[in-house]
Amino acid sequence: MNDKVLTLSPVDGSVYVERPFAGPNDIAEALRLAKAAQAHWRRLPLAERAALCRRAVDALVAEKAAIAEEICWMMGRPIRYAGGEVDGLAERARYMIDIADEALAPVRLPEKPGFERYIQRDPLGLVLVIAPWNYPYLTAINAVMPALMAGNAVLLKHSAQTPLCAERLARAFEQAGLPRGVFQYLHLSHTDTNALIRAPEVDHVAFTGSVAGGAAVERAAAGRFIGVGLELGGKDPAYVRADADLAQAVATAIDGAFFNSGQSCCGIERIYVHASLYDAFVAQAAALVREYRLGRPDDPATTLGPLVRAGAADFVRGQIAEAVAQGATAHIDPADFPLDRPGTPYLAPQVLTGVNHRMRVMTEESFGPVVGIQKVESDEEAVALMNDSDFGLTAAIFTRDVATGIALGEQLHTGTFFINRCDYLDPGLAWTGVKQSGRGCTLSRLGYESLTRPKSFHIKLPH
Repeated sequence: MNDKVLTLSPVDGSVYVERPFAGPNDIAEALRLAKAAQAHWRRLPLAERAALCRRAVDALVAEKAAIAEEICWMMGRPIRYAGGEVDGLAERARYMIDIADEALAPVRLPEKPGFERYIQRDPLGLVLVIAPWNYPYLTAINAVMPALMAGNAVLLKHSAQTPLCAERLARAFEQAGLPRGVFQYLHLSHTDTNALIRAPEVDHVAFTGSVAGGAAVERAAAGRFIGVGLELGGKDPAYVRADADLAQAVATAIDGAFFNSGQSCCGIERIYVHASLYDAFVAQAAALVREYRLGRPDDPATTLGPLVRAGAADFVRGQIAEAVAQGATAHIDPADFPLDRPGTPYLAPQVLTGVNHRMRVMTEESFGPVVGIQKVESDEEAVALMNDSDFGLTAAIFTRDVATGIALGEQLHTGTFFINRCDYLDPGLAWTGVKQSGRGCTLSRLGYESLTRPKSFHIKLPH
């Protein structure tokens, strides 16, 4: 059994990070420290917690350039875009800090003579955050910051692909003056992660990852009666109505499909286009995709980096080849992207037409730079196809008729609905999913509810 975290960089296959896994004594000590620290942290005034957390955000922003380089080498995002993740982290974290006073305020009931009644939001205790590699800071901060602001201690287990993110976060909180034990990280094996979920000291688990991973978390937590937040996969659709702004729809949907090499749970993976715009949309989309530059992500000219590992790229290659064998048409010639070679993480982008829902590429999460475009004749057909999925994270409609767009959105089985945009998290809105996209909620005021428990106060006043 491997006793180390080995992070192989998709840039060149080299070992970029090597860390020992935490041992049993490390895990036990982390749990002990967390429980002791949380007892004091929860009593710290909210304004003081906010000041410490803001300083941690500032410390991370100050290291933006170094963090961007690490993201580039750990998971392959082009260096020209990698720093944007720090900007996104700062936006989300500061928003959640700013709304904490309101979100955590007691709920006061209408006056009742002789009584005082209110509902208080109490912290849960110790929150275990299990974060993925594809947006390593954004996905982590969604749970980390509100958990801390609510008065919880946090233990972070980050992906073995991006272990430096956990270390960076810990360093920032330490520099900010967060009390020892309130925020910690552990590099863990899958076996030890499952055991940690079962530890009685853990009071909540916030997991972001695959459907299979979410099922494993649920199994590990079964019978413990603790909260489990699960942000899982997506096969997010977009629909371009006949009245859409064609140029805007092409630019937005294609960026939503191919940014981060398609490695986004809320990326666009299937597009439905009204017949009246279909040919023009496909032509413009294919032309735009041909402009991508596939290359080493540490090259500032690169706009499309490698996938996280060769196996992930070969999985997408298999989906594409199978779809073409079933009658789909590929509009991009991989020969135009010389770095694309089987057995490597470098994969040419692909646009497929002639697709249908009998093809895996339209039903199974790809998590790569490929999108299928299907012609539809009506809004009704588009809605039916958009809902024909095991997933429901986000969905987008492009239209000039906002009222009709909203009416269609109300029919969609999705956690977030967009009009004329996609692939974006507004921290003021609840981030949630339906079906195999998971359950629970992060961000917004509602995100605080899963990280606290209601405690009712029913007081009969003395005469």
